[in-house]
Amino acid sequence: MDRTGLNMFSKYRSIISLCFGSCLFLLNSYVIAQQGSNDGEWPSYASDAGSTKYTSLDQVNAENFDQLEVAWRWTSIDGEVDLEAILGDGAEDISFGRLQATPLMIDGVLYMITALNQAVALDAASGEMLWSYDPQAYLSGYSISPLGYHHRGVAYWSDDKEARILFATNDGYLFSLDAETGEPDADFAGGRIDMTDGIPRADRNDLDYSGAVPLGTVSPPIVVGDVLVVNQITSNRPHYKERPPTFVRGYNIRSGELIWTFNTIPQGGEFGVDSWQEESWRYTGNGGVWTQMSADLDLGYVYLPTEAPTNDYYGGHRPGDNLFTQSVVAVDASTGERVWHFQMIHHGLWDYDTPAAPNLMNINVDGREIRALAQVTKQGWAYVFDRATGVPVWPMPELPVPQGMIPGERTSPTQPFPTKPPAFAVQGLTEDDLIDFTPELRAQAIEIIDDYITGPIFTPASLPDESTGKRGSIFVPSAGGGANWPGAGYDPENNILFVPASNGAFTPFMGTLPEDESNFRYYRLQNRGVVGPSGLPLLKPPYSTITAFDMNEGEILWQVANGDGMARIENNPAVESLDLPPLGGGGRHPVLVTSTLLIHGQTMGYGPQLIARDKITGQELARIDLPGSPQSSPMSYSIDGRQYIAIAVNAVPTPELIVFSLVDD
Repeated sequence: MDRTGLNMFSKYRSIISLCFGSCLFLLNSYVIAQQGSNDGEWPSYASDAGSTKYTSLDQVNAENFDQLEVAWRWTSIDGEVDLEAILGDGAEDISFGRLQATPLMIDGVLYMITALNQAVALDAASGEMLWSYDPQAYLSGYSISPLGYHHRGVAYWSDDKEARILFATNDGYLFSLDAETGEPDADFAGGRIDMTDGIPRADRNDLDYSGAVPLGTVSPPIVVGDVLVVNQITSNRPHYKERPPTFVRGYNIRSGELIWTFNTIPQGGEFGVDSWQEESWRYTGNGGVWTQMSADLDLGYVYLPTEAPTNDYYGGHRPGDNLFTQSVVAVDASTGERVWHFQMIHHGLWDYDTPAAPNLMNINVDGREIRALAQVTKQGWAYVFDRATGVPVWPMPELPVPQGMIPGERTSPTQPFPTKPPAFAVQGLTEDDLIDFTPELRAQAIEIIDDYITGPIFTPASLPDESTGKRGSIFVPSAGGGANWPGAGYDPENNILFVPASNGAFTPFMGTLPEDESNFRYYRLQNRGVVGPSGLPLLKPPYSTITAFDMNEGEILWQVANGDGMARIENNPAVESLDLPPLGGGGRHPVLVTSTLLIHGQTMGYGPQLIARDKITGQELARIDLPGSPQSSPMSYSIDGRQYIAIAVNAVPTPELIVFSLVDD
C-alpha cells in the first residue's frame, strides 16, 4: 500500500472508530477544551493531559512579578546517596546535576523525581519532605541515556479510595507507590514491574550489552482512566543494528497487568510492516517514544511522538519508510489499537526524533471548530492535525528532497512540508543564513561552508571526501533542534502556541567502526559543531528564540530572541566594537503559561534568571535572579490563596527545587 493509501486507510478507520466508539461524545456540540489547570493544582506533567502548561492563576502578574521572593527551596536528596560506597570506582561515571523534573501538585503536596530517580513528596507550602522512595536505579552504574542520569516526572492516579504515584526508571522498571506513604503498592504486581519482559533483544542478562541496561525511561508515563501508558528508550550501547525496539505499553493501574503493547516497529503481519523492506523490522531497534506524551481524555486517545530508528544518520540496512518512526500516532488507550498516524519524516537520516509531547487545543479555522493537535519538532515545524481523525488542518504536500550520498543508502524521494504555520527555526543553509556582523565575517563564513555539503532541510549526511576536501554535510537545524524536549506551551484563552527553539549548525562525522565493534556499514562517529569565522557562530543571530503562533490563523504572532547578550560573542575582538542585535543567548527553556504571563528560564546573557513576558506582544516585562541554571519546566500552583512558581535549578554542589511567591504586605 502506498503513502496515499496508508493515509486514506488511517483517515477512514478513524472516522469509523469515531462513529461506533464515540457516539455519546458526538452528541455534544463541541468537546470540552484543553484548559490546563483551573483549580490551583498541577495534576499532570504539563498541567493537563493535553500538555498546555497553562494555569488560570493570576495573582502573579506584570506589576508584581519582579517582587517574587524565594518561599522555600529543597535540595535534592541525590547528594545524600553514598555512590562511592555502593559502586566503588563506578561512582565516578555518575552525576546527578540534571534535575529536570517538573513537580505535580495535588491536595497540597508536591510529587517529583530526582535525577537518580528517587521519588519524593513535599509539603507544597513549606517544602518539608513527607516521604521519599529510592528505587536504586543507579546500581548498574550505567545510564540509559548518553546525557547521564536524569528524569522529567511522575504521574498521579486516584479514585475515591486511594491514590498512586507512578513512574518508570532509567534502568527499566515501573513502580507504583502509595501517594500518602510512598510505600510500594503490593497490588501492582508487588509494586515493581520489569519493562524489559517480552521486548525483543532486551534480555538483561545478554552479555552483548557489556553491563549496559537495555531499556529504560526518562519521561513520565501518562494516565488515561485506569490505564497507565509507559514509554521507553534503549541504550546507545552496543554499536549494532540489532537493538531493542522501544515499544509503548498500557498497564492496568490497579493490578499492574499488561493490557497492550503498541509495536512502534510493526512486527510480522502487522499494519505498516511492509514499510520495513528486506524484513528489516526483524532486527531494527529504537523507534518508540522517549519524550513526554499527551492524551485526549474525552476521546480516550493517547498520542505518541516517536523517535528515529536505529542508526540515526544511515539507513542502508533498513530500507523503506520505516513506520511508525518519527511520527505522531494516535492510539486507543483502552486497547492499544492504532487509530491514526502521520509520519513526518520517512526513512529518517537526521536524528530528528519527535522530541516533545503534542499540544492539544481547540481552534477555529475559517469558521470551523477543530479539536486540534500541534506537534513541534526538531526540524522546526509545528505539524497541526485534527486530533480525532489525523487529517492535517492545513495542507502538507510531499515535496522532493535531496538524495543520499553514502553508498547503500536509499533515501526517501519526498518528505511532507507543512504549509502552515511557518517554520519557527532556520531550515537548511544558504549564504543568507550566515553570520553578517561585518562583510569580512560574512566572506569568511562563505569560505568555511565551501568545505562542506550544504543545502535545504533534509540534506542527508555525507562521508568526508579527501578528493573534494568536503568534511561532511551541515545540518540546520542541528540534531538537537529546533524544538526539543521542552516542547511548547498553549494559551487556551487566546489560542496561542508558544515554542522555545534554537538555531544552530552541526555536521555528523560519518565513518566506519571496526568489524569486531559494529555491524553498521556506516556510523556517526562524532557530532561536530561547525565553528564560524574568528571562533564566532556560523549562523547569524538569534541563536535561541520564542515564537508565538496564532493557531486560528496558522501564522506567527511574534518571535523574539530569548536573551540579548552572549559573553563569548560580545567579548570577541572581531565584534567588540559593534552594536550587535539581540543574540538570543538565553537558551531553549520550557515555558509556563499563566492567565497573565508567559514565564520561562534564561541561562546566559545576564546570568540564570526567570523571565516574564507579555503573551500578546512577546515584550519582556520583568526578571528575577535564579541561584543556578534552570533545568526543568516551571510550574505554578496555589495554596491558601497564595500563588507559587516552582522550577528546578542546577545549583552547586547539589541541584535544588526553588519555589517563589509574593511576600505578604
